Amino acid sequence: MGKLYSGKKGRLLWLPVTQELSFQKFIEQSDLLEELKYDFNEKAELRHTETQRPFVFNYYKNVLERNSKRYQALGHLLAQYIYELLEKVCKLQKVYIPPEADKEPRSFFFMSEKALLTSHRSVLLVLLQDHGVFRAGQWSQQAIIHHGLQHGSQIPCIQMALQAHYDVIVLNPNDNFVDLKMEKEWKGLLTQNIGSSSLKMVQAENVLSLQQPLQYIPKRCSNTPEEHLAYIWDYFISKTESKDVAFIVHGYGGLVFMDLLVRRKWEVMNKVYAVALIDSDHHVGHQLGSDVQLLAWIKHHCREWVTSPKPLDKPAATVLKKEFPIVSAGTEEHNLAPSSSLQSIFKYLKKALKAKTTINFSRVPSIVAVEDTSKQDQHCLYPHGVHNGRQNASVKSVRKYKLTGELSGARGIPCRLHVPSPVAGRRGPRVEVLASGSRRGATCEDILALRESTFSPRRQQVK
Repeated sequence: MGKLYSGKKGRLLWLPVTQELSFQKFIEQSDLLEELKYDFNEKAELRHTETQRPFVFNYYKNVLERNSKRYQALGHLLAQYIYELLEKVCKLQKVYIPPEADKEPRSFFFMSEKALLTSHRSVLLVLLQDHGVFRAGQWSQQAIIHHGLQHGSQIPCIQMALQAHYDVIVLNPNDNFVDLKMEKEWKGLLTQNIGSSSLKMVQAENVLSLQQPLQYIPKRCSNTPEEHLAYIWDYFISKTESKDVAFIVHGYGGLVFMDLLVRRKWEVMNKVYAVALIDSDHHVGHQLGSDVQLLAWIKHHCREWVTSPKPLDKPAATVLKKEFPIVSAGTEEHNLAPSSSLQSIFKYLKKALKAKTTINFSRVPSIVAVEDTSKQDQHCLYPHGVHNGRQNASVKSVRKYKLTGELSGARGIPCRLHVPSPVAGRRGPRVEVLASGSRRGATCEDILALRESTFSPRRQQVK
């Protein structure tokens, strides 16, 4: 297997480069050669080596349990095979976590060579998949088996990122525990080579028995997908000071990212410039609540591609999902949504990077008083919002100041604070947005969306 390239029709094709990386060679090292005579063809589709037909689940006629065991074995071999592709084709490095725990079960992830170099200024793209049996490098095991590596693996996405000179981190959020009995059997399956096909079948059935007692040992720092991401954020991603971080998340990965956003609020808002969600399982109301800062941030930094009968990129917002732009993934199949929307996602990341502002959020909002000339009380303007008596914040007794200053909007549009008497129907001070020579007023909601930048007001005490 080898690298991707754009064909005459603009489609990504998978070209065979080295015979050593063929999936069939990988299977030959196991004891399932007779049961799994499959390999990937030049289009990265899984095909039978003799009949060239797609994978058939019902290999043993109407014996569900036996076929399920065979399918499980195929999935395990695919996971190991894709790990090899990540290292040998994509040239990624495997990193074990936690690094010091070399004598206990531990998880790992993959990253590009310069991902952690602070001297190497670039985009750091983090890939976070759905919840399930699939491991690092996979969007969907089912899609790999039935539609090929182009649609089910993350390798096309990784290749596009590397070609765009991005650095990459490939997470492994579903690698949460070790089943001691199964782990021992898997190792035997991949290292032994018994001559008798009947004996191979007996051993394979023993390995894949669904009735064996399970002995689980959780992996430290990776017990759950949420813990896995939080650890890698704390000890790796957050340390890359010169990186502009972007996420591509699929399914349950969206919920995991929102969990990180809540737990590491200020760090994530300062460091992540774009999040591409694909048919995400997140729930803004339950996870973010009424935090106006987080709601304003996701509105301007997140975009979701959802399964829909509509053409790719057509608006697809619903009553339940409307907190940020939502468009069609161009497919109605959840497992195919990542590959269907991939080109559109990279256009979004490129556009978002150009629009990115170099602004830092403050952990402790400083209060700036804004004089209200029509009332006795005063409005308090925070760097991330306006609060007054009509909102969920009490009006504070502060000394009156005249305030002038400039700040930038979420997309770097220059704005100037303007504090007249409150206009009917508006809440609190207005912001004048200066763009293309035009000037318009902005409501409180617009102010909430502004990011603090050159906001250095000159204060004069009113005597």
